[in-house]
Amino acid sequence: MNAEFIKELEKEQLKENAPQFNVGDTVKVHGLIKEGNRQRIQVFEGTVIKIQGKSSRVTFTVRKSSNGIGVEKTWPLHSPLVEKVEVVRLGKARRAKLNYLRGRIGKAAKVKELVK
Repeated sequence: MNAEFIKELEKEQLKENAPQFNVGDTVKVHGLIKEGNRQRIQVFEGTVIKIQGKSSRVTFTVRKSSNGIGVEKTWPLHSPLVEKVEVVRLGKARRAKLNYLRGRIGKAAKVKELVK
């Protein structure tokens, strides 16, 4: 009985227009940031390293290089703090999690573009 109740709660929290992207894609994440009593939207652009979870618990991790330092951020996909996710370019990835990108720098950290 409790499992059904939890499923109903999670179904209400899902976004209707959840963005469609895959691991390896380069995306721009428009995240809502609250500073005191002010709100603003900050854009974080990078490569999707992993997507994990199911239902309303789906999270995705985006990695970018900022001034030669790797920066990773993880967001819940259905969170109200994620305003929108734009796909900049499609990437060709042959595995589910691109953890090997963490050890690479510069051009070696790129994912090949998927041409359709």
